[in-house]
Amino acid sequence: MANTITFFRIAASTVLLFYPVFTPAFYAFYIAAGLSDMLDGFVARKTDTVSKLGARLDTIADFVFVVVCLIKLLPVLSIPAWLYGWIGIIALIKVVNIISGFAVQKKLVAVHSVMNKATGALLFLIPLTIPAIPLKYSAIVVCAAASFAAIQEGHFIRTGRE
Repeated sequence: MANTITFFRIAASTVLLFYPVFTPAFYAFYIAAGLSDMLDGFVARKTDTVSKLGARLDTIADFVFVVVCLIKLLPVLSIPAWLYGWIGIIALIKVVNIISGFAVQKKLVAVHSVMNKATGALLFLIPLTIPAIPLKYSAIVVCAAASFAAIQEGHFIRTGRE
């Protein structure tokens, strides 16, 4: 059941390519894909069907969703230069975290902290809020949360508190 939900996310993400951004159909598939992301892991845990295959499918589905959203949203958003800089700094911190996680624990470490999940939720809300809140304002909240999450993630990795 959980893997079916994950496959649905891949399908819903792909369908987004065929609808103009900020239309009711785009929002319907965007929300459906986002909700399925929250639901598949929950269902897997509740039905005791957590598997390596499911985890890989979830990663693939997340990747497809993010890439499709970037393809659709980047051409229509006016992104200020300072925001690219801030995103670059967050990405750099994340890269350092990956490297230090591998150095400390001899494996790729993924931290699923509350702050990382909150950042993901805030990031998910951006396309839903753009008609009402300019990106230059909502991005401050998301980037502040992402910065804190990335720094916290690094701390957890280096202290062994995944």
